[in-house]
Amino acid sequence: MSLLVINDLTLRIAGRTLLDGASLSVEPGRRIGLVGRNGAGKSTLLAAIAGDIDPDGGTIRLSSRARMARIKQEAPAGEANLLDTVLAGDTERTALLAEAESGADPMRLADIHERLLAIGAEAAPSRAATILSGLGFDAAAQARPVSDFSGGWRMRVSLATALFLNPDLLLLDEPTNHLDLEATLWLEGWLQRFAGAALIVSHDRGLLDRAVEAIAHLDRGKLSLTPGGYDEFVRIRTEQAMQQARAAERINAQRAHMQSFVDRFRAKATKARQAQARLKALEKLPVIESVVEDAPTRFNFPEPAPVPPPMLTLERADAAYGDRTVLRNLSLRLDMEDRIALLGANGNGKSTFAKLIAGRLAPSRGSVNANPRLRVGFFAQHQAEELVPAETPVQHMARALPKATPTELRSQLARFGLDANRADTPTSDLSGGEKARLLLSLATRDAPQLLILDEPTNHLDIDAREALIRALAEFSGAVLLISHDPHLVELVADRLWLVGDGTVAPFEGDMAEYRAWLAERARAAARETPREQGAPAAVSRVEDRRERADARKAMAPIRKQIKDAEARLERLAAERAMLEAELADPQLYSANRSEEIVSLHTRLATIAQQQETFEELWLSASVTLDNNSSDQLHD
Repeated sequence: MSLLVINDLTLRIAGRTLLDGASLSVEPGRRIGLVGRNGAGKSTLLAAIAGDIDPDGGTIRLSSRARMARIKQEAPAGEANLLDTVLAGDTERTALLAEAESGADPMRLADIHERLLAIGAEAAPSRAATILSGLGFDAAAQARPVSDFSGGWRMRVSLATALFLNPDLLLLDEPTNHLDLEATLWLEGWLQRFAGAALIVSHDRGLLDRAVEAIAHLDRGKLSLTPGGYDEFVRIRTEQAMQQARAAERINAQRAHMQSFVDRFRAKATKARQAQARLKALEKLPVIESVVEDAPTRFNFPEPAPVPPPMLTLERADAAYGDRTVLRNLSLRLDMEDRIALLGANGNGKSTFAKLIAGRLAPSRGSVNANPRLRVGFFAQHQAEELVPAETPVQHMARALPKATPTELRSQLARFGLDANRADTPTSDLSGGEKARLLLSLATRDAPQLLILDEPTNHLDIDAREALIRALAEFSGAVLLISHDPHLVELVADRLWLVGDGTVAPFEGDMAEYRAWLAERARAAARETPREQGAPAAVSRVEDRRERADARKAMAPIRKQIKDAEARLERLAAERAMLEAELADPQLYSANRSEEIVSLHTRLATIAQQQETFEELWLSASVTLDNNSSDQLHD
């Protein structure tokens, strides 16, 4: 039996039809990702399911005894602390506890306590605290009033309340927008364990791949359901499009052939009957619509002029706001080829470090030394608040580039998909994604050699995020990235720096190892028993974990050697295949090209030597790593 049934649904907003005869069924316990282009109607559909708006046609039926929860659009407020605010979200528990305190009827009190036991009321504070902790609120923060926190952090409290309710159906609209990377990874794990059904609107490919079991695609007013995560959805959708295109081509060719026969022989008496037969066959041929694909989203960063190394160095630099020092004793270096992502929970100093690198915050001690020719492009989502609502993107760009021609202004905006219509639209009428594109255009107007991107994808849809990844892959300058999107980090960054405990240090590992490190740290925090309470066994387990962590850290350079050797071998194999293909080309030997042939053979021999060297290096490092892993298993 289905938990939620949407049948032949029609929804209109401001005269525009968003859903037109759409249908979807959600079974109990099934987690579904809802995807579609910006403006397709995803959030409107969630609002209709929640009962906030009435359908223009069709029905939405939720199982009668099902509990539903969603993130509220307005951030919570008030002087209640975070823990009490989340607990108050369970209105049944709150009402029963209040009645239990004031009630006098013994029979009713017995019923109340029986119901409180059934809904796990006693464990509720612990469960709420665990969820808040996973979303980045430590014990001290949970005791503070909601009014102490900014809007983004309050929205986390709203998300915590929805998760705490443990409903039969959970509706989430862009749940990672206000989370950092650590909280996003925690949410992925929580959703994987969630026993209820969920409908999740998200542009986060990692979340859609790891936390859902099917993808509902909202396109041109219709809903289609595909099993699996987002990667599987893309694969199936691509195959279907190719099959449809081939079928359309085949039918069109058959139609053209029949029509040609009819046109040639319709007037001939001897062929008239055959022509009539083909006309009837033409009428019966199926009409297969050609696949209509949206125009692909493309981003394009201006090509920067190279600067000699080092691009930028920090020497014993501190970063402070007034008397409060956030980061201490930083000695780091950036060069043109660097692609670095900053890891660490919100509040640890990632944005402070970005401002220090960008020259927007002077070091309180030490120095930040930049190449005199270095230009820095800085993108931060909060900059959207600095845009002038009444001005168009062209006017914003003209103020930033006062000497540029109108054509140059529009060309820079077009790099990020702001076409003529959107370039002349007041900023107040632009969507969040369009404002993000404008900010990217402004940040890169001077062709910077260093791009600092602080949460660049918050309002970009999946296609725009992929366009950003492709553009960054082609960008020849350095990138410093802060993002809650693991997919973006994995594809853009080749180095990870961990920001925490007042410093910034390289993290030796990839995102998979960072996930494992976070999970291990969370398990350790949950199991660790303080020494003063007298728990020698627990202390021993903690020390064992520390020893294993130290051993993993000691092996980090070996893992890096293995990874570097694999990458080098892959590049050498590709070059060798290309050279061998050139040498196999008969045309190479048809003219007087002996010098070129000798050069190709010489390079081929060099590659073979290099492959042998890196294979030996890979083998030696792998044996060392395997032996170390074996030693740890036997300890």
